[in-house]
Amino acid sequence: MAKEIERKFLVAGDGWRAEVRETARLRQGYLFADEHVAIRVRTAGETGYLTIKADNTAVMRDEFEYEIPLADAEAMLALCRGGLVDKTRHTLDRPGGHWTVDVFAGANAGLVLAEVELEVDDAALVLPDWAGEDVTADRRYRNAALSARPFTSW
Repeated sequence: MAKEIERKFLVAGDGWRAEVRETARLRQGYLFADEHVAIRVRTAGETGYLTIKADNTAVMRDEFEYEIPLADAEAMLALCRGGLVDKTRHTLDRPGGHWTVDVFAGANAGLVLAEVELEVDDAALVLPDWAGEDVTADRRYRNAALSARPFTSW
């Protein structure tokens, strides 16, 4: 069983852009989501994914992710509840975990979030100067929540 250990931060400024290694457009929706479990469908480029996440703590979740045919993922997106989350994910080349910055579009335009995936939940973390407020425990910033209640409606 895979574990996702992740922290989220609002992004302040553009300092992160110098560290971008890879960029991809993601579209995702939720077949089911409540406060403990989410079943997500995502397209990333020419690949589709089906993911199930279940909470353990605010920082750690069980995660099961499976690659699926792109046509299946696109058909499943049409079945999703709530709106779709559209974002550009920038994978960064920086130490101290797997860092990404998501720049949201559509109903979540204006939101820019950094995420870092860690090996252990209590890992020491050196934050870059562009990492702002820690919003890990604020459920409004979870993608499932953003699909149901977009950032622009807050």
